[in-house]
Amino acid sequence: MLVRGWRRGWQQRSRLERIDLYSRVTVSTMPWFFTLAWQVTPFKSDIRHEPLPLFLGLALLVVSLVQCLLNSLNIRPAYRHYLGTSVFPRRRQLPPLVLILVSLGLLVALVGVDGVNGSGLFLMVINMPTAFATTQTLLVPVRTFLLQALALAALGVGSLAAVGVRGGPLGGVASAVLLSCLIILVSVRPSAWSLGVMWQAEEARDLQARLAVAEERLRFGRDMHDVLGRNLAVIALKSELAAELAQRGRPEAVDQMVEVQRIARTSQQEVRDVVRGYREADLSTELAGARGVLSAAGIECEVRGAIGGELPAPVQAALGWVVREAATNVLRHGDPRHCTIRIGSSADEVVLQVENDGVAAAPDGTAGGLGGSGLAGLRERLRALEGSLDAGPAGDGLFRLTATIPLSGAETRTPSRTKPGAGTEGTGAKVTAGAEEARVVPGPAGPTALREERR
Repeated sequence: MLVRGWRRGWQQRSRLERIDLYSRVTVSTMPWFFTLAWQVTPFKSDIRHEPLPLFLGLALLVVSLVQCLLNSLNIRPAYRHYLGTSVFPRRRQLPPLVLILVSLGLLVALVGVDGVNGSGLFLMVINMPTAFATTQTLLVPVRTFLLQALALAALGVGSLAAVGVRGGPLGGVASAVLLSCLIILVSVRPSAWSLGVMWQAEEARDLQARLAVAEERLRFGRDMHDVLGRNLAVIALKSELAAELAQRGRPEAVDQMVEVQRIARTSQQEVRDVVRGYREADLSTELAGARGVLSAAGIECEVRGAIGGELPAPVQAALGWVVREAATNVLRHGDPRHCTIRIGSSADEVVLQVENDGVAAAPDGTAGGLGGSGLAGLRERLRALEGSLDAGPAGDGLFRLTATIPLSGAETRTPSRTKPGAGTEGTGAKVTAGAEEARVVPGPAGPTALREERR
């Protein structure tokens, strides 16, 4: 159950979250690996097998393991500090700093009782700063980290020289401390930098998506204002004129209200056109857009077959909507790596097939994401052209969507549509009413106005 739950949690993470987790786990386990490799090996032959040297060696091993534990607890907030999402409490580095000084004291004591030879001393010295340096390299600039490594090397050299270490072993101690710090620096810092770049790219993509949504809202609001604002102004003017005429008992009031009714119906059609985007989707544009969007998301997209330049316009429009919805589903569902779009046509029909891998299975064994309204809307569009849409798992973790449209009579099955703004009269007109007359004066965009003189 534990393994199954961990696997489910891993699969629910995004690819970037998996990389983040992998990086942090790898960095946190490095000091454990170095401790078990460099701190335990000297017990075999390099530490003198007597009670006091063995006790000091074991104490040094325990302190190193505690340092590894503290590093595992500190590595996550250290990553957040490096990425700029939170501030690392500096007091959390105080215990590891004290422990590294304790490790140096135990090592000096072990050398002082002549309990370790040169090779064992080198392994213990190179392991001494690893746990502390793993966290510290994420908290300070590189220059500060290198100065701290030099200070630690100088402290180690001075302490061991005080107990009689001379010559080559002393130079080896300084080299071992600096080598350990450099290994940690070139291992941890680039990994954190790469992770930061990836998170910034992810945030930029999210920001771009939000900006696209905001831009579309502004476009929709602007279009609705242009369409409804214009027509509602005309309706208000003609209604006002009809009221004036009705008050005088003039029969022209009926004509004006009929015109108001016609403009209201035209406005309904224009609102539908605005909601539907003013135009049908273009197949060539949608194919290029799908390839660009999927490639930007790290999904290899391959288009095979003709792009349909010779197809009737309504067929191209319907297939363009299919490509748009299919690309959206590929991005939203599963964890795909490859997507293939195939287009084939004959004298009788045209077939578009979209196939992708990485489909997450639902509890009932079907592919996830089939219950939305997107595919139902596509079926309605294709049904208007006597076409069909099939979508479902294709085996081996693949999902396949197939749209088929007969070509016979495709042009005649296209429903007619009214362009926005067509058939609207009186646009831009304004009303002025005085004590002696009421009239409609044409505005800059209006036609010839109706003039009514009060008798």
